[in-house]
Amino acid sequence: MNNEILMDDKNILVMKLLHYFIIDKNYNPIILQGVENEIWLENLEEDYKVVRIVSGYIHNDEQFDFDVFKTKRIVKKIKKKTLTFRINTLSIFLDLGDNVSKDIHSIPNIECIKIDSEADFKKSSVIKKEFPDLTRKLKFNEKGIALFAKITSDINEHNKKDAKKINAVFKNKFPMITYWLIAVNIILYVIPVLFGQYDNLINNYAIWGPSIRNGEWYRLFTGIFLHGGILHLLFNCYALYVIGTQVENFMGRFKFLVIYLISGLSGALFSIIFNHNAASIGASGAIFGLMGALVYFGYHYRVYLGNVVKSQIIPLIVLNLLLGFMSSGIDNFAHIGGLIGGSLSAIAMGVKDKSSWFEQMNGWIITAIFLAFLIYMAFGYAV
Repeated sequence: MNNEILMDDKNILVMKLLHYFIIDKNYNPIILQGVENEIWLENLEEDYKVVRIVSGYIHNDEQFDFDVFKTKRIVKKIKKKTLTFRINTLSIFLDLGDNVSKDIHSIPNIECIKIDSEADFKKSSVIKKEFPDLTRKLKFNEKGIALFAKITSDINEHNKKDAKKINAVFKNKFPMITYWLIAVNIILYVIPVLFGQYDNLINNYAIWGPSIRNGEWYRLFTGIFLHGGILHLLFNCYALYVIGTQVENFMGRFKFLVIYLISGLSGALFSIIFNHNAASIGASGAIFGLMGALVYFGYHYRVYLGNVVKSQIIPLIVLNLLLGFMSSGIDNFAHIGGLIGGSLSAIAMGVKDKSSWFEQMNGWIITAIFLAFLIYMAFGYAV
């Protein structure tokens, strides 16, 4: 019985398509409850983010309409989970009946192709444009059980490699840089307070526009390590511990430190541009930058973190910005500047195994332009 199934032309074609989309195009299977005779694959980096291989028989227009309705409903759920506004879907029908008289190519965002044999892929304009190597990749020397064994083995090996990459990203690592930054914040508060020098430290190293424009540019960095009181210090250190450990774990130590410093710098520049001659201190601008980086990382890994980004990280950013606007004594402009700087520098630093070289270069260019504009506004334009 198993040999008969394996030798069936349609099942052989399904196996070959799975091999192509998983091994060559890095699509991942989507687990769906209650869906039969079709396989859903997902790769959010491709133009067709979802590919469906439909082996079930579609007899007439009514069944086809229901299939389209079901597809749209499932795609809508995928959009919500992955924070994706538009998902182009490719439905490959391997058993579409002649009684289906509708124009299967007129459905918005869902491209449907009818395949009766491997030769039909050569006739599809979509396949020629988006997957030009598919026909060639469907050729195997193995037949029957040997073909099934090869495809199964290749897919299992591919999944193992992907699992190792995911584990390497999400595996808990010692957040050394985060702990160092927390230690610096604490030391720069406790020791000066003990020796009665904290007011002098604030006067000489806080973020203050007039002094910075007179040459004390180091204040742009030193001010992000100073705090106005024990509660201010404890709140920022706790936020840095919660958010910093995650960003350092996901992005890596060096990238984390670069993002933190650029976020702090852009937050400080925003502060002296919009707060004019008011002094500012605190790590919150840099911390907002880390939240921006976490959103960017979550976007790339939205299959795994989509719900977390949507339900926790973004609401946390919005809530803290709203609280900053409604409360006095909070430098919300530093928060906004840090958030933008952190997001841009995260693009520049890139996410391992996800960001392209082109994307990172654009990130560096935009980050440099953004910082140059802030420096011009802070030193050459602001009064």
